[in-house]
Amino acid sequence: MTHYIYLVRHGEHQDAEHGVDDGPLSPRGQRQAELIADRLSGLPLDAVWHSPLLRANETARAIAERLPSVTPTPSALLFDCVPTGMTEETPSVYEPFFGSVTDAEIEAGSAQMSDAVSEFLVRKQGDVHEVLITHNFVIAWFVREVLGAPEWRWMTLNQAHCGLTIIAQKQGRPWTLVNHNELSHLPVELRTGMPDSLPV
Repeated sequence: MTHYIYLVRHGEHQDAEHGVDDGPLSPRGQRQAELIADRLSGLPLDAVWHSPLLRANETARAIAERLPSVTPTPSALLFDCVPTGMTEETPSVYEPFFGSVTDAEIEAGSAQMSDAVSEFLVRKQGDVHEVLITHNFVIAWFVREVLGAPEWRWMTLNQAHCGLTIIAQKQGRPWTLVNHNELSHLPVELRTGMPDSLPV
């Protein structure tokens, strides 16, 4: 008996390159969403949760069109957020990133992710398959939590648009990372969203 959580970053959105925080999926993002839906289509899904932001909502809708047995449900615990600020362990190279993040945003993000872990990383009875469609930093925090890594390490974990990360917990065992940012369902030209300095 195993509880599986499939973590999916939303598809690319149209206004991402223009400094707009949210927007509808781009044509490329729509195709990414269709392909991750195909990737998940053979699973006996029990639930699909998604961030209320438009780009995640539209990704969830694309999945629901291919998987009509599940109805996507929005969760404010999956909103895009910044889980922590600078800590004593955080390398100084990350300081510029936090220059544009307010203390209030960090406090809200920290509280949100604490609640998200309490809500979703809870063992359920039997075989469970849940999809969480959310954002890069949120997925990074879940992975960091499962690995028991220092808080700042979420900043080093990146997920491509509609990449697939799987975490799982067998009865009586701790949560484990099954895979991270798996992209085999996406052709090279659809592998977007990673930092420019990293290969995709």
